Amino acid sequence: METNPTVAINISDDLYGLSNTKSDPRDLPEPDVHIVTCDALRIPAHSSILASVSPVLENIIDRPRKHRSSERVIPITGVPYDAVLAFVRFLYSSRCTEEHMEKYGIHLLALSHVYLVPQLKHRCTKELGQRLTIENVVDVLQLAKMCDAADLYLKCLKLVANHFKAVENTEGWKFLQDHDPWLELDILQFIDETELRKRKTRRLREEQRLYLQLSEAMECLEHICKEGCTSVGPYDMEPGHKRSPCSKFSTCQGLQMLIQHFASCKRRVNGGCLRCKRMWQLLRLHSSMCDEPDSCRVPLCRQFKLKMQQEKKKDDARWKLLVRKVVSAKTISSLSLPKRKREEELGETRSSHGIRSFRL
Repeated sequence: METNPTVAINISDDLYGLSNTKSDPRDLPEPDVHIVTCDALRIPAHSSILASVSPVLENIIDRPRKHRSSERVIPITGVPYDAVLAFVRFLYSSRCTEEHMEKYGIHLLALSHVYLVPQLKHRCTKELGQRLTIENVVDVLQLAKMCDAADLYLKCLKLVANHFKAVENTEGWKFLQDHDPWLELDILQFIDETELRKRKTRRLREEQRLYLQLSEAMECLEHICKEGCTSVGPYDMEPGHKRSPCSKFSTCQGLQMLIQHFASCKRRVNGGCLRCKRMWQLLRLHSSMCDEPDSCRVPLCRQFKLKMQQEKKKDDARWKLLVRKVVSAKTISSLSLPKRKREEELGETRSSHGIRSFRL
């Protein structure tokens, strides 16, 4: 197109986006304001419509003119003419085509922010978030920060953090390093914080898994010492070799093997066996959690409690914390009992087909 400051675009239904609406363009008065673009082209418009949609345009329109006879002109520069035209269409019809959003989404976001058009800003933020790529994410990130688009800004940061190696090789990132080191620092800090959160989450999950395993071990220990399982049972009952496996067989089997080792190990007296130490710790943990030591069938439960009372010693803070965590895990496990029952039924079905897991 030729750049001529006297050229004005003809008024048409398509210009104002009214071609597919119930509004009749013939009802509109003559345009009383012109929008001048960076190409020096002029778009005729109606001041009443612009002012009703954008408070910024309303202030520009209401500014006093030097001469009453001078025409009203609103300069919108810095973006392509077609982007300004799409912006004006939205002001008239509150609609924006997918094609315009794909081509001029970044420009429309900037215009919607500058001229305070929240409906268009929301649309642009949503559309740009769906069109993010490795190549454009840095540009969109910079614009989202300037336009206070918090949701889009966070989405861009997450994409950069998840694909940093690829983003680091783009021209946008190189430009950012040269011209906006503060934003680069914000991005790197976000990546560090994200990694810290991931590591913390993994650590908490591992800890929770350990507490659940200990809670399950406590249940199995009580079950073995009270009812007996496949190979280990109470001292006053016959060995239960014919008993069928329990619902927690993988844990129960490992605990039975540990008990058998504990009963026959020659080094446990001198504290030289790691497996025996583990068994002592499990027995102590049970005693710390047990509410009925006088009637409990687990070995040494009452003795552990009496020893603590006689020595008048309190458990150290770390041990108390461990007990609380295991008790908490047991409570959480009991709350999810219906789900566990379904899983156990599924496990029994698998066992009937010869599928079984073992864990020591």
